[in-house]
Amino acid sequence: MPTPAIELLKSCSLPMLIEEEIQRVILGGEYAPGDRINEKELTLRFGTSRGPIREALRSLEASGLIDQVPNRGVFVRRLTPAQAAQIYEVRAFLFALAGRLLAIRATDDEIVTLRGFVAAMDEAIAAGETERYLQENFALHEYIVGHAANPVLASQYLSLIKQLQLYRARNLTMGRSMQESNREHREMVEAIAAHDPDRAQAAHMAHVMSARKRLLAGSNLA
Repeated sequence: MPTPAIELLKSCSLPMLIEEEIQRVILGGEYAPGDRINEKELTLRFGTSRGPIREALRSLEASGLIDQVPNRGVFVRRLTPAQAAQIYEVRAFLFALAGRLLAIRATDDEIVTLRGFVAAMDEAIAAGETERYLQENFALHEYIVGHAANPVLASQYLSLIKQLQLYRARNLTMGRSMQESNREHREMVEAIAAHDPDRAQAAHMAHVMSARKRLLAGSNLA
């Protein structure tokens, strides 16, 4: 028979597990922006009561992935171009700080890894493998933020990335933007390799603001 401690652990972890799974399917495209999320369907999917489901949904709302509309239900958040542009501005400053911090303390092994991401994206572009490019792109950004040795920065940055993921995927595949984006990646990485924090900060800021510009070019805000 489970002990009270085990029951408590199960009770506390279930909403978190449900939250992670719902987040996964949203970011994976199973739910599109604006889609309604049905609580009853989720209870059947996870084999649980509505309590843990609602707790998970509250957390997802706080992270900016869903909207709970009174008397209507729960919907995957649909960012307007203006909202996405505002998030990009905040993201730019966080990413610039991450680049600066990593340039100060990057090891030889970290620099090799960073250059490997850029090379892998060059290969993906040459092969026309958009999905592979996106995976390597996300991995590079997460690696830089994760190795900046500032957990608060990383947490805030990754929260913004979750909200922007669909926008980023759409805009990186437009025209020559993948090539442009990877040229910016190379400058970021070489600034880190040179242990030049000012250059790295500027390169990381410019990269995100270029992505913001590409976003606006595809909207009525351009």
